Amino acid sequence: METAWLVLGFSAQALFGARFLVQWIVSERSHKSVVPIAFWYLSLGGSVLLLIYAIHKRDPVFILGQSTGSMIYIRNLYFIHTQKRSDTVRHTA
Repeated sequence: METAWLVLGFSAQALFGARFLVQWIVSERSHKSVVPIAFWYLSLGGSVLLLIYAIHKRDPVFILGQSTGSMIYIRNLYFIHTQKRSDTVRHTA
C-alpha cells in the first residue's frame, strides 16, 4: 500500500511540474510570456493530488500550502471561464 501512495505522490508532483513545461513551450511558440489555461488545470490537478498525499502523510505545512494553492487555481479558472462567457455574449449580441 505504501508503494501506491508513493506512486500517487510522484505522479502528482510530475503533473504539478508539467505545468511549467507547458507554459514554457507555449511561451516559446508565442515569443512572449503566456500562461495557457492548461497551466491552471495542471496546477489544480497536481495540487489536489498532492493535497491528498499530504493529508495521508499528515503534514500540516504541506496541507496548508496545497489547500491554499488549490483555491487560487480554482479562482483563476473561474475568472477565465467567466471572461470567455462574457466575450461570447458580447460577440453574439
